[in-house]
Amino acid sequence: MSILPIERVRGEHLVARESGETLAPAQQLVSPAAVLRAAPGPVRELRYTSLLGRPVAELTMADGTVRMHDARSGSPMARIDALLAVKVALAAYRGAGAPARSATLVQTASTEFRGKLPVWRVQFKDAETTRVFVSPANGKIVGVRTGTWRLYDFFWGLHIMDWKNHEDFNTPWMVAFAAGGLILAVAGVVLLYMRWPRRRRRKVEG
Repeated sequence: MSILPIERVRGEHLVARESGETLAPAQQLVSPAAVLRAAPGPVRELRYTSLLGRPVAELTMADGTVRMHDARSGSPMARIDALLAVKVALAAYRGAGAPARSATLVQTASTEFRGKLPVWRVQFKDAETTRVFVSPANGKIVGVRTGTWRLYDFFWGLHIMDWKNHEDFNTPWMVAFAAGGLILAVAGVVLLYMRWPRRRRRKVEG
């Protein structure tokens, strides 16, 4: 696994997770107070950001859910749909594959994506079978999966002996092999001491 650069495993050469968009100082944004008044409940955090060039206010509610409001009017925005998810993925894609035309809403956990569900999956037709995962809550890219990542993840599962979920370090197999290794190590030290020549041992002690 150490042969593969982690940046390549993460697909950073194919997808720019951070858009790099910033809000222009001249943009007329609604005040935070106006956004909070339009919120459906207590807000834990509010921040202004940009989504495909559109200024938005991202609200993290007290219960942890995320909502988006238009940063110019303060009005609530609809959740990210399939079309917008595709646009987000296309804007971030740096590969040479065929453009994605549709998105699939993933609602079941798998070894490929272990983040918060549901999530939009946008797939590109390239050599890496690149898949971009977009949050329906705020339009952020929350995951990139490539052929290199899948190969790495397979061997990672073998390495930690979690062949099903590829994430648990404390599987019975891992514990058993660790205990066996410890027993063998202790037994080796004991046998070495027992078989050490007595004359040499006395010389060392003297």
